Amino acid sequence: MQIYKVGGAVRDRLLGKPVTDIDWVVVGATAEEMLAKGFRPVGSDFPVFLHPKSGEEYALARTERKSGRGYGGFTFHASPEVTLEEDLIRRDLTINAMAEDDHGVLTDPYHGQQDLENRLLRHVSPAFAEDPLRVLRVARFAARYAGLGFQVAPDTLELMRQLSESGELEALTPERSWKEISRALMEDHPQVFIQVLRDCGALKVLLPEVEALFGVPQPAAHHPEIDSGVHTLSVLEQAALHKQPLSVRWACLLHDLGKGLTPQSEWPQHIAHEHKGLKLIKQVNERFKAPRDCQELALLVGQYHTHGHRALELKPSTLAELLQSFDVYRRPQRFEEFIAACEMDARGRLGLEERAYPQANYLRGAATAARTVAVQPLLEQGFKGPELGEALKRERLKALKAYKEQHSR
Repeated sequence: MQIYKVGGAVRDRLLGKPVTDIDWVVVGATAEEMLAKGFRPVGSDFPVFLHPKSGEEYALARTERKSGRGYGGFTFHASPEVTLEEDLIRRDLTINAMAEDDHGVLTDPYHGQQDLENRLLRHVSPAFAEDPLRVLRVARFAARYAGLGFQVAPDTLELMRQLSESGELEALTPERSWKEISRALMEDHPQVFIQVLRDCGALKVLLPEVEALFGVPQPAAHHPEIDSGVHTLSVLEQAALHKQPLSVRWACLLHDLGKGLTPQSEWPQHIAHEHKGLKLIKQVNERFKAPRDCQELALLVGQYHTHGHRALELKPSTLAELLQSFDVYRRPQRFEEFIAACEMDARGRLGLEERAYPQANYLRGAATAARTVAVQPLLEQGFKGPELGEALKRERLKALKAYKEQHSR
């Protein structure tokens, strides 16, 4: 029995990055031997065991063969005869197909170290094209390591293109797709993930609503970058630079989908794109079964982001409706995330990345003014039921009028 550290732990150590998860592969052992040593089995698909003390995953060396469609369509074979090289060749990228023994000796049959030095994301073997999930994984790695200068190797991009055209991407479950998309959006350069998907033709399969934004012009006065797709990538880039949470990044990706529906005859104007985009945002949310907080924020940002930009001009009554739509009295955090998404949208424009966004503090102040209206005095005046609700609305509107007047001076 020989045990090797494999995959990401080896790759990240060689890159000088912190190693968080460690995967181990066991060569020359049977499941019975693992159980005899106190390892606990997990998963029914293939032989993976948890270490009795550390709880880390140890997998028996295995080969795999394509047996059906999609990510799960594989038959695995594990036995003591499977070599380390045979186990490594089934992995996705050469930089993930290296192993290290307990003396730190590197096994690198597919030149992963060389590709690390050349900053290339390259597939290990033609079997790469058997698993559609790898299109998303490679795009995610491109987003993770873009800051180090990594790029997808041209021959790998070609295989990704073939996979995108094969219809295999449609076999991915919403859960698997969302897992990769959400992880990619939280990388340092999520815009690279979207760009790589676009480069290999996967974006028009997975997110045709986002693909449709590219080539659609916007007014140069507000959008020096002109192109709606380019703008979306820039907004996503700003969201990552400002360390925004997943819900904000998801909303940033989908906020302008309505612009893809504008007839060419109306370009570069996009009248009512906020309202038109809602059915598309809903569509994308449902396709990937996004978590509820992501779904809700994306819809609210899609509908109200131009309100955010025009905050200083809004009438007190419109401001009151906006705050009500976000339920700021019970869910203040969601309104804070909306403000963040609006600011990323304002900064995601060529040459305007550093500009101030006074609307943010103005909106926060408005929410505070409305929230400070106390219920107790109204109860003491005898208001109850629906009448209490109406009285509360009137008092909040009064507070917002005073707030606006104070800011107009």
